[in-house]
Amino acid sequence: MEADGEPQDASQYSYLFSGIKNADAIADGKKSANTLGIKALGKYKLQIDLEQQIPYFKLLLGFPVFYPQNEKVVNKYGSAYGTRSDKMVYNGPYKLTKWNGTSTTWTLKKNNDYWDKKAVKMSSIKYQVVKDNQTALNQYNSKKLIGAPLTGNQAKNLKNNKDLISRPQSSSYYLAMNQKMKLFKNLKIREAISMAINRKQITNKVLGDGSFVNGSFVSKGLATNPKTGKDFTSDITTPESMTYNPTKAKQLWKEGLKETGITNPHFTILSADSDAGKKVTEYLQSGLEETLPGLKVSVSNIPQRSELAKQANHDYEVTFANWFADFADPITFLNIMTKNNPSNISGWSNSEYDSLINASSTTDANNASKRWDDMVKAQNIMMKDQGITPLYQSAAPWLLSSSVKDMVYNSAGASYNFKTTYLK
Repeated sequence: MEADGEPQDASQYSYLFSGIKNADAIADGKKSANTLGIKALGKYKLQIDLEQQIPYFKLLLGFPVFYPQNEKVVNKYGSAYGTRSDKMVYNGPYKLTKWNGTSTTWTLKKNNDYWDKKAVKMSSIKYQVVKDNQTALNQYNSKKLIGAPLTGNQAKNLKNNKDLISRPQSSSYYLAMNQKMKLFKNLKIREAISMAINRKQITNKVLGDGSFVNGSFVSKGLATNPKTGKDFTSDITTPESMTYNPTKAKQLWKEGLKETGITNPHFTILSADSDAGKKVTEYLQSGLEETLPGLKVSVSNIPQRSELAKQANHDYEVTFANWFADFADPITFLNIMTKNNPSNISGWSNSEYDSLINASSTTDANNASKRWDDMVKAQNIMMKDQGITPLYQSAAPWLLSSSVKDMVYNSAGASYNFKTTYLK
C-alpha cells in the first residue's frame, strides 16, 4: 500500500504524521514511503518510531486518519475500496451494511468477529437521511425515528421539550479573507470587518441553536492548562477587534481604504448552501453594508463539496468557513494556521507564530507548561493580526428519545460511540 502523505496523494491531513520517522521527508518527495517509521510486529502489535516527542500522539491514534487498514482488502478492491459497504472490512463493534455509496438509508449490524462483542448490546442501528428538518421532526413525533437533528428555529420552539439536547461541538466558525487581495492585506480593513460583526446577534437571533461566542479560535471545553486547570479560552487574550464596535469599525475602515487607495470596495462572501451558511452570510451581508461606508457585499451559497474545493484553491474573496477538532488538544486548531498548511485557506502567515507552533512540538514538547504557553502566545499573535476572524462555536440541537442509554458523545474527532448503547 502507498503511505498516506506521498506527494502524489496531496493529502490535506499529511501534516498529522509529522514527527513520525521520515514522514515529512516522504511528504516532500525526498524519501520512499517504505522508510516511514511504522511497521507491524505480527498480527496484533504495531511499532511507531517518532523523531521527537509528540505529547498528543495517543489522541491522534483515535482519529480516523490513523485507523488500521487491511492490506489484503485494500488491494483486492483497489479504487472501489470504501465506495460502498460491501467494499470494506470491519474491526469495530458494528459493520456497515446496506449502503451502496449514494443510498439514503443504511444499517450498522453487530460485528460477531469483534473482540469485545459481549459488551455490544444492540443487534443493529438503522440510519435514515431526511433532507427536510420538518419532515424529520414529524417522523420523530410519530416515533419513526428515535433521534433527529433540529434547526435553530425548531430548537427555540421546542425549548421546553424534555427530549431536547444541545451538544457543544469542538468547532470554530470563522471568516477567512483572502490575504492575496490588496484589500485584505490591510490590517485595519480586517479589523474593521471584525468589529462590524455583532457575534451575539448571530448566535442568539440568527442561529438560536445553542451556538455561542467564545472569543477564541481554539474551542472552549477542549483542553485545560496543565498547571491551573483553566480552559484554553480563559488563558488567551481576546483582542479589541473581536468586540462589536461599529463606530471604531467605521474609523478603521476609512483609514484602511485611504491606505490602500481603494475607492469602490466590494467582495463576495462564499459559503456552503446549508441552512446556517445561508442565514449567517445573509446577516453578514446586510450588517457589513450597513456599518462600513461604501461597501457592497454579494453572497454565493454553493454545494459544500464545491465550496471546499474553492477554499483549498484560494478561489474566493471572503469565505464563511469552519474547523472541527480532530483530537482534544489546542494544536489541532493552531496547526492549520502555519505557513503552507493545506487548510490555511486565508493565506495568512507569521514567522513568530510558526516558531511557537514548532517549539510546542519539538523543544518544548516534554514541558507541558512551556508548550501550553507557546500555544497561548501563538493564538494571541494570530488573533491580534486577524489571520482569520472567529465568529462562534457551534452546538448541535437534537431531539433524542429518553429510551436511548449509554451513547457516548465526543466533541472532538469521531463524534459517536455506540458500543455500549441500548434502548430501555
